Amino acid sequence: MDEPELTRVVGQVGALVEAHYVFPDVASAVSRVLADGLAKGRYPADARSLATAVTADLQSVNGDKHLRLLYHEQALPERAPGDDTEEYAAMARWAGLTCGGVACVQRLVGNVGYLDLHPVLFPAAISGESITAAMTLLAGTDALIIDLRQCLGGEPAMTAFIISYLWDHEPAQLSGLRERSQLKQAWTLPYVPGGRFGKAKPVYVLTSAATFSGGEQLSYDLQQLGQATVIGERTRGGAHAREGFTVHPHLEATVSVAEAVNPKTSGNWEGTGVTPDLQTPAAQARDTAYRRALQDVTAAGGSSAAEAQTALAAARRTSADRRPPVAVSGSPDRRGLADAG
Repeated sequence: MDEPELTRVVGQVGALVEAHYVFPDVASAVSRVLADGLAKGRYPADARSLATAVTADLQSVNGDKHLRLLYHEQALPERAPGDDTEEYAAMARWAGLTCGGVACVQRLVGNVGYLDLHPVLFPAAISGESITAAMTLLAGTDALIIDLRQCLGGEPAMTAFIISYLWDHEPAQLSGLRERSQLKQAWTLPYVPGGRFGKAKPVYVLTSAATFSGGEQLSYDLQQLGQATVIGERTRGGAHAREGFTVHPHLEATVSVAEAVNPKTSGNWEGTGVTPDLQTPAAQARDTAYRRALQDVTAAGGSSAAEAQTALAAARRTSADRRPPVAVSGSPDRRGLADAG
């Protein structure tokens, strides 16, 4: 792009941040960084490279990972401000290719349910039926593992919808969204279609360093409700809701317009991530949660206890087989002797 167009694009990004960013003081600081970048000729004319450079400056003030200039290979359709028709249609197409974000629903031995949600938590209007089908299948299990290790975001309303299946009929307040001048509360739903898992049975949530945004909110809210044990890695740390604005046929500015506010902590996970109750490498999180779930089912003594106890014994043997041999203190390492012989 030529210099006037470059100046217009960066200037428009700065103006959008000033007008919409959730923290006005940060917005002013970000706008000054962009103006300084223009004045010093820091930005390349190539759209893809420009997106990278501007994103680095956008995030330089407070590290907000939702504040970005995104490059799109395909030209973006023209749209009026606030018109998300095309974005919604693209989301629906994506959901259709990914089973509505329900990657796996499974009954593990011992009557432990397993639900893998990725790539994102799609809007309930798009994927509500998929979630309902999954939760209805899992309602009769005695413990539940929700895998969010590959969940990269999602809609707050879908978080409330999912948690409602893990709760009972009385309402529970969840993380709301605070814009510049108002707070929008969020609550569990008094009715959901299909069967509820309920809040009396154990729930484990798996996280990784890639878990982000909506996936983090689901983890955080369940943790703060005392409704789930989070196992895995500290998450990526994005607690802001963002809105997209087209500033060029191939460039979209995403601006954080609200922050999550949890009623219990009066805070969120922005910049810090969700801290697991039990930290373990993401690759080991499922096995760890499964063993704990089997212990819960065994201890409960219900109709699945014997099956869970047998599965737990097998899981422990498998875990023991994976451990590397350990040399006895004061004696030669047998592996070294074998190599030498």
